[in-house]
Amino acid sequence: MTATSQLLAKMRPEEIVAADLIDRATQIAIDLAIGGLILIVTLWASRWLSTLARAAVGRMTRHVPPDATLQTFIGSAVRYIVIVVGLVAVLQQLGVKTTSILAVLGAASLAVGLALQGALSNVAAGVMILALRPYRVGDVIETMGRVGTVRALDLFVTELTTADNLKIIIPNAKVFGDVIVNKSAHERRRVDAVFRIPITVDLAGYTAALKARAAADPRIMTDAEPVVEITSMAEAWVEGAVRVWTAPHDHPAVMADLLLAARMLAAGQEPLPPPALPKPNPPAPAKGRKSGLRSLRSRRKAEPDHP
Repeated sequence: MTATSQLLAKMRPEEIVAADLIDRATQIAIDLAIGGLILIVTLWASRWLSTLARAAVGRMTRHVPPDATLQTFIGSAVRYIVIVVGLVAVLQQLGVKTTSILAVLGAASLAVGLALQGALSNVAAGVMILALRPYRVGDVIETMGRVGTVRALDLFVTELTTADNLKIIIPNAKVFGDVIVNKSAHERRRVDAVFRIPITVDLAGYTAALKARAAADPRIMTDAEPVVEITSMAEAWVEGAVRVWTAPHDHPAVMADLLLAARMLAAGQEPLPPPALPKPNPPAPAKGRKSGLRSLRSRRKAEPDHP
């Protein structure tokens, strides 16, 4: 007989049970301590990696202002992934068979996914919007027949605020499946103010006066002079357009002023003076999605001369 067998033979049954309980309690305490340590390290690592992911996203978009929504989404995704991995490691340390748990979670996820198809489609569309970034928070967009400023963007919905201060919430699946017009994507926009005047009006004097009125507006860019051109003509009227470049936020006001000036000039009245604002400096040529207008010189070279 071995020494262990001899020792067990000498011990009473209650002593054997007590020793076994002590051994099990010691092992459980050790497992709990290691599991707690793994959990603490997991929580610390999740926060650290989340901060690192946010910083990495900010460095990737250093040429443009960082997208706070994208940074939050990436940081949260990294944090939750690390937490899930850490919890699986804690369960394995405690002796729980994670294979069966993962199978149950997979079946439950499938059932929930089938029940929430619409919500999950919004999540998928939200991920694509965050990845492709057709618009950002603060941009003025037009989608689903609505025009407004993007106030919030998450995985489920996009929140817009209209010019008359209405709050519009649109599911991301509908936004991503529809045409998106981003009116703030470029640093400048062209105003095409279309007018119609009687055929009896002095056309040369009218176009010169309208062009001078447009050039005097301080909200109009100075690197491309205003253009007044005739687009069509009939027996009783002449239709034309004045085209100028301005900042996106000044587009509606400049359009309204030019239309009013065209109407007053056609009636033989003196147009209202433009607002007294500082003359805007032309923005530097931007790269990629921010380039709104090629230089006027290159455009003139590219266009053929018409007789």
